[in-house]
Amino acid sequence: MPRNSSVEIDGATQVVGVIGWPVKHSLSPPMHNAAFRALGLNWVYVAFEVHPDGIAEAMAGLRGLAIRGLNVTIPHKAAVVPHLDEISPVSQTLGVVNTIDNVDGHLSGDSTDGPGFMRALAEAGEGVTENRVVLIGAGGSARAVALAAAEEAPEELVIVNRTLERAIELAELVKQAGRVEAVRAIALDSPEVADVVNSAHVIIDSTPVGMYPHADVAPVISPKWLRRCQLVCDLTYNPRNTVLLQAAREVGARALDGTGMLVHQGAIAFERWTSQEAPVEVMRLALLEALDRAAR
Repeated sequence: MPRNSSVEIDGATQVVGVIGWPVKHSLSPPMHNAAFRALGLNWVYVAFEVHPDGIAEAMAGLRGLAIRGLNVTIPHKAAVVPHLDEISPVSQTLGVVNTIDNVDGHLSGDSTDGPGFMRALAEAGEGVTENRVVLIGAGGSARAVALAAAEEAPEELVIVNRTLERAIELAELVKQAGRVEAVRAIALDSPEVADVVNSAHVIIDSTPVGMYPHADVAPVISPKWLRRCQLVCDLTYNPRNTVLLQAAREVGARALDGTGMLVHQGAIAFERWTSQEAPVEVMRLALLEALDRAAR
């Protein structure tokens, strides 16, 4: 089938999708369906709203209906794990998956968030190797990014979180996974946070602070701590230009929004399901157009 053709849904159409609760707001369907159209693939990507009490039935339906694969979003990333036949080493460490591959009823799970972030970083010509990295937050996205970043041998990884215990837990998780020894945790209200942030090469904010519809909320770290030549990343993609990234640009730092991570984690899933190289630029354009429509 030629590229850029209009694919008609028929009896041979392969089905993939995303499950979550809620999930109607997901931007993954337009992103993936644009990629299928661009490659002329007879595939379709849909959103399945699954109540938390319905995970077992959803996984049985995945097998029974021969749905080729699923992305998994909040709040199901951990809940699906017991229903899978195998999960990747990274998912074993994290205890979550965000991508399920169904091959003849055999369900395998993986987490593509961390690798997706690292691809976005590399795409921007940046990296964490031999750099001092500060990660703000200790939630699900932070855990995935911490493991992936630690794989790249940073000089130091510092995890900053409002609740110190959660930061310590993530730091220990990274150490136990054998990624990097130079990892430590500090509380957000610690007096040393300002110096830690100011001396970092790469700052990654994984918190939801500044996310739509609360886009005007001040970031969890003070813009006064930022400086030129730093790379400031915000995993938020709506809005793209968060208050934190605005502050970074104002002081001459480089800024990276969350759209790259969203595109690349989706591209990894796309490649796993289809065994074809994902049309990343097509997916990015579809995502940005969907964001524009949502903002109107």
